[in-house]
Amino acid sequence: MAPPKKDTQALTLRLETQVIEKIDELRRAETDIPTRPEMIRRMLERYMAQIG
Repeated sequence: MAPPKKDTQALTLRLETQVIEKIDELRRAETDIPTRPEMIRRMLERYMAQIG
C-alpha cells in the first residue's frame, strides 16, 4: 500500500451496519472494487461535484 498523500488527515467514522452494507453494494458496482475508504472518497467527490 502506498504511503498517504502529504496533504491529508485521518478521519475515524462510525456508521450503522446498514450504511456500510450499502457502501459495499456500491463498491461491487465499480469495475475495480475499491476499498471502503476509497469508495467513501469517491462518493464525497461525486457529491461535491454535483453541488458545485
